[in-house]
Amino acid sequence: MTWALVARALLAGAMIAAISEIGRRLPATAAVVASLPLVSVLGMIFLWHQRPDAENMAIHAQATFWYVLPSLPMFLLIPALLRGGVNFWLALAAGCALTVVLYLAMMQVGPRLGLRL
Repeated sequence: MTWALVARALLAGAMIAAISEIGRRLPATAAVVASLPLVSVLGMIFLWHQRPDAENMAIHAQATFWYVLPSLPMFLLIPALLRGGVNFWLALAAGCALTVVLYLAMMQVGPRLGLRL
């Protein structure tokens, strides 16, 4: 394992820990921080550093947009389930399962619509 990989992993872990700490006191503020595309931006920076290819980056950024869309319903399903009395872990699992199903659907439908995924 290279030091660069370790540094990236530590940075990602620090971001998750910061969101968790902020969320203990300010859940809405933590939600804003979590919704920022920090991981995507850092991923693009690291990818560009490893492979500075404009077309490759354009494909990556555009595919990221299309893959974000299927993840959004999870953020509506989980609170609806929690407010309906469903256990947190079950609500989280249901949200993740929905996201996987929607990702798989995007992988099948997207290319048929001409999307480069």
